[in-house]
Formats: sequence, structure tokens, C-alpha cells
Amino acid sequence: MGCYCSTSKKYKTPGYEEPTVLASETPCEYPSSSVSVSEVEALYELYMKVSNSVIEDGLIHKEEFQLALFRNKNERSLFADRIFDLFDVKRNGVIEFGEFVRSLGVFHPDAALEDKIAFAFRLYDLRQTGYIEREELKEMVLALLHESDLVLSDDMIEMIVDKTFDDADTKSDGRIDQDEWKAFVSKHPSLIKNMTLPYLKDVSLAFPSFVVRTEVEDSEL
Repeated sequence: MGCYCSTSKKYKTPGYEEPTVLASETPCEYPSSSVSVSEVEALYELYMKVSNSVIEDGLIHKEEFQLALFRNKNERSLFADRIFDLFDVKRNGVIEFGEFVRSLGVFHPDAALEDKIAFAFRLYDLRQTGYIEREELKEMVLALLHESDLVLSDDMIEMIVDKTFDDADTKSDGRIDQDEWKAFVSKHPSLIKNMTLPYLKDVSLAFPSFVVRTEVEDSEL
């Protein structure tokens, strides 16, 4: 791919960062498998589609994030709220392009397993205490059941939560720390299956017109 033109008008959005920089900072397990500049540029088009779906300001607001996930900006989801909060690194109520790419990088098929496990831990650590407590686990279980349209009795839910928590809390101190979580996920890898989005491997193919157009413009420099 040719050189990147950082002065192009179409990139004048709040929080925009150079694709070359973002590509080098995404968390992938092997340097040779890092997210490419073309993939970052393709993600930019995806970002712009989402960030201008409700409010045309080039920033992703929570309702736009909900709309992208559920086709309904009024749909509420604990998982979506938690992911939005983790993507919103600056804690300013919006997701900027740099935050979007860096955070999404952990979902890349080549991202390190440890990064995926750590992100999932933060997802469950609702109160951001550095531990997963029983009530937090229960909230996430209830959210998962709701989004899967599964209806279980209260007794069954309590049984699932108790069994899961007891298995993970190997120190029996009433909370799950990061080491316990890592060991628990190692035994139950399905817990982080949603931490990998296969299409990110070929994201540039999802927006070929954008990538081709960019390459043509670069070749003219």
C-alpha cells in the first residue's frame, strides 16, 4: 500500500489518529500478525457509519453503539453498556476513533489470549474493584439469560451462580481475583468465545471500495 495522506479532509474528525500509529499499537500476539493499516482504514469507514447513525459528529455515542449491536438504540443491555464503558477510555461519554480501534483490537483473532481474558475480567468486574464478587457474577448471568431469551427459575439461577462462583473462587475468600479468573477460563474457554470476532481478520474485505479508493489516492502522491 502506498504512503498515507494525513492531510486528507475526510479524516478531520474528533479524536482521529493516524492508521499507521493505530496499526502498530493494536494488541496482537505475533508482530507479523498485527492489524494492518488497510484494516485500520477499513475500520474507519465502519466507525464513521456507526458514529453518524444518530448524531452526525464523528463520535460514537451510547445510543449509536446500541443501534449498531441491536438495530435499536433503545435496546438496553448490560453487556453493551459494559463494553461501551471499557471502550470509552477517556470516560467522556463517547468513543473516539483511536479508542474504537485499540479496544476492538483485543477481539482480533490474533490478539493474545491473556488480553482477551483480562478484558473479560474487567467486563465482569462491574464495580471496578479489581475482583469479581458473587452479585456481579449473578448480574452477568441474568443478563446473559435475558439476551439468550432463556427463562429459568430463581432456584436454578442461584444454583448456577453458586456452582460457578464456588468453582472459580479457589481461595474461598468470597471474591474472584485475576489469577483465579485466568485459571477458571483456562478450564472453561467457552467463557471468552465472544472475545474473538473472526471477521476482523478480513475486515478490509468488508469495505473494499474504501481501501481501493485510499490506495489509488496514495499512489498519486
